[in-house]
Amino acid sequence: MTFAVLQFPASNCDQDAIHALRDVLGQSARYVWHKETSLGDADAVVVPGGFSYGDYLRCGAIARFSPVMQAVQQFAANGGLVLGICNVRRGGNLEQAQGKQPNPLAILQR
Repeated sequence: MTFAVLQFPASNCDQDAIHALRDVLGQSARYVWHKETSLGDADAVVVPGGFSYGDYLRCGAIARFSPVMQAVQQFAANGGLVLGICNVRRGGNLEQAQGKQPNPLAILQR
């Protein structure tokens, strides 16, 4: 599989995600800067957490306006796999802010 790992200013686990995907799982993974408008040939997208500027900024709510998020929304709408990481002031809250986050317990039961 080919993974796109989104990179925003203040992302805090994007490098960990790349390491885990490439070095531990042996998968192809690349960074996608938040200002890009395409995910390329990704089979799955990883939305890392990011709250190094502080939780009070609601960076997930801010990040949803980044250009790459339109591509992520289209990707998900077409059945693409999207994983939000962390308690995720960015990953999970971003999915929540877009109304895309399902029940986390349902995900764990798959």
